[in-house]
Amino acid sequence: MVGTAEGGLTHNSYSNGSIQNYSGTEEKLDEFRRLLGKTEGDLLKIVGVGAGAWGSVFAALLQDSYGHFREKAQIRIWRRPGRSVDRATAEHLFEVINSREDILRRLIRRCAYLKYVEARLGDRVLYADEILKDGFCLNMIDTPLSPMKVVTNLQEAIWDADIVINGLPSTETREVFEEISRYWKERITAPIIISLAKGIEAALKPVPHIITPTQMINRATGIPMENILYLGGPNIASEIYNKEYANARICGADKWRKALAKFLRQPYFIVWDNSDLVTHEVMGGLKNVYAIGAGMVAALTNESATSKSVYFAHCTSEMIFITHLLAEEPEKLAGPLLADTYVTLLKGRNAWYGQMLAKGELSLDMGDSIKGKGMIQGVSAVGAFYNLLSQSSLSILHPDENKPVAPAELCPILKTLYKILISRELPSEAILQALRDETMNDPRDRIEMAQSHVFYRPSLLGQP
Repeated sequence: MVGTAEGGLTHNSYSNGSIQNYSGTEEKLDEFRRLLGKTEGDLLKIVGVGAGAWGSVFAALLQDSYGHFREKAQIRIWRRPGRSVDRATAEHLFEVINSREDILRRLIRRCAYLKYVEARLGDRVLYADEILKDGFCLNMIDTPLSPMKVVTNLQEAIWDADIVINGLPSTETREVFEEISRYWKERITAPIIISLAKGIEAALKPVPHIITPTQMINRATGIPMENILYLGGPNIASEIYNKEYANARICGADKWRKALAKFLRQPYFIVWDNSDLVTHEVMGGLKNVYAIGAGMVAALTNESATSKSVYFAHCTSEMIFITHLLAEEPEKLAGPLLADTYVTLLKGRNAWYGQMLAKGELSLDMGDSIKGKGMIQGVSAVGAFYNLLSQSSLSILHPDENKPVAPAELCPILKTLYKILISRELPSEAILQALRDETMNDPRDRIEMAQSHVFYRPSLLGQP
């Protein structure tokens, strides 16, 4: 449980055997407040926008670290009202509550336990924003969080926020931030925005190019790019909240990057900083694309280590090829960037979705928003990347056939995923055929082509 800080005393919180020193945490908070020009009694206001698994966990981490300094910081989260919790989920939630004595006691003390009993019996309906206040994310019922201050009115939530955390899917980012921009017309200073979204949009006019979530936010609000950053893994939301050791990178301009890395860092959540926003944000979208295929391969081969490693070799070579189309000197797919890809292919919601499709436990007709999991971002990203890279105006010379081809033709896994998920021309089993095609180039060949720089297309990011 989170303690309180009063006067000049040092307070410690014990969690999973670790000790968090609140005096050190308060020093970090004070240092960041000074950077923002905060005076005594002027709250540092942090708002999470969107309450999916990662968005909720990230806001809860900040709440656990800084929320008890009530005279210095205010942490809140916005989510849309009106989303009901179905009976089966309410029953499962009741089981989770009763399996955790600390959660059970907390709800009883808050006089909140009875509503979960009534929901279990079918005598009342629970709502997602209601249970989030008690620390339960609808997309992550098995991992209770700390109680959250939830706001369902978007204007109230963000109008004077100093830091806004974009926890929305990329498919919703543009729409919500266009609404937010209307509430910021009178602002004098620009807020800091940290985007957690992983996905892209493809625009074909005036020339084919991609639009990343940070670009969506910039265009919707007019907030300068130096104030918009991207935070990526490697990490899994539920494991982070359970204090599993994790890494992350905050990427963007120099203005706020290093200060934010220090502010966000925890003993079990190490945050590094990096200037290469393009590569990390694009890789954030690509890893979800290829994670769906990884899940399919795992299910179809009964978790064959050989098949999964072959898939990993080919999909990472395609990821390297695509990033070299988009950035002249992209960061290498190594270290934390490679680890982020690996963990998503190993245990992410997109990999789970691919497994369920291949097993026949889900169908494409069910859409890409799945109960208990939230938005499967890889599906829309498959369509966006393929539609972009299949444009004839981007044609490049095929290294073997010596003829111009669209870049997508050199990405057979992306092409196969598009035919499985979007055009629905092929069954899930086709992903194995793509791996076993004897005409497929050695992954090294694709990487060497990419690193030759001859394929770099600055127009793909809207650059002149």
